[in-house]
Amino acid sequence: MRKFIYLALLLLLNDLAQAQADNSKTKLDFTGDFRFRIEQDWDSRKADGTYRPDRTRLRYRLRFGAKYQYNPWLSVGLRLRTGQQNKQQDPQLTLGDGFNEFGTLPIGFEKIYFKSEHNGLLLWLGKNTFPFKKQNELFWSDNVYPEGVYLSKVFNFESSMVETLRLSIGHFIISTKGTSLAKDNFFRGFQIHTTHLNNKLEFFPSIYLFKNTPNIPDGNETHLLDYSIFHIGTKVKLFPKPVINFELDVYHNIEDYDSIELVSNNFKKEKNGFTSAISIGSLKEKNDFLIKVTYTHMERFSAVDFLAQNDWVRWDYSSSGSPDGRLTNFKGFELTAGFVIAKKLTLKLRYYNVNQIITIGETKENGNRLRLDLDIGF
Repeated sequence: MRKFIYLALLLLLNDLAQAQADNSKTKLDFTGDFRFRIEQDWDSRKADGTYRPDRTRLRYRLRFGAKYQYNPWLSVGLRLRTGQQNKQQDPQLTLGDGFNEFGTLPIGFEKIYFKSEHNGLLLWLGKNTFPFKKQNELFWSDNVYPEGVYLSKVFNFESSMVETLRLSIGHFIISTKGTSLAKDNFFRGFQIHTTHLNNKLEFFPSIYLFKNTPNIPDGNETHLLDYSIFHIGTKVKLFPKPVINFELDVYHNIEDYDSIELVSNNFKKEKNGFTSAISIGSLKEKNDFLIKVTYTHMERFSAVDFLAQNDWVRWDYSSSGSPDGRLTNFKGFELTAGFVIAKKLTLKLRYYNVNQIITIGETKENGNRLRLDLDIGF
């Protein structure tokens, strides 16, 4: 059945492409990208004090999307990607990782959405990119695409003190229960995003409300939790040439877990997080370079750990029957170096060093990871 759906989709895209050639008023755009990754992990200690085997992986990812512009203010779009269906944080596939002997690969829909944008008012419905302003993946992974309803409005001002103001609100369903919306596992987001001083300064305070969230993903939970996370984010452009930026994000979960017996006493107060970064350069044009240093401290309940990135270290819920990452309750730093080789061809090297904040076993977990990515857009 799935193969039939993919075949029908390809035939439909072919028909739309032909229609585009026959009718100049039809606006159909195709996009895609390919990533090849070399990854090395070492000195990754487990909670029981033993070490995971050092690991070298060769990985790749392919994405292909289409967008149909119905008129100047209304469009629909979709995107396909490689990746296992039960690993929303990680679309990369590992060479030789058990897909039979050179067998077929898992592919799924990453986006399917309807969007309307007119006079600064934006509405989208369906499954799409995380819509709120963010600077990294430490709270929400770039590979996790929420499903729901999002609305925003931009206001422009003739003043350098406050240039633009964007108000954003959204309701997104993580897992429906088939009854009332209030019983779903969902989250709501609210954000105010302002720019100042010729776009040299940005502020984006937010609040994210997660309801009925499982403590373990993929149906293996032992209890449900609510999160109410306040976020204060800012970005400062310190110098224009070379471009030097400073970024800061602070998170605070105001939920009270003291009365929840299933939450360990060690973690009841672990509800704060922050990340800071300084970067030189950018990756926009040919021969551009980027050097960036990021430090983070994310306590256990400062984010939903299986919706955040899983880049920094090899911690997951495999012992609980889920392949998803558990990427909170850690501190560490990331060093990034990138270079634009040609248009839409970028090379990026990243190094991670991570230590656990509160132990969940006999010893604190840690890890080192090195990644080299080659990204090609088309």
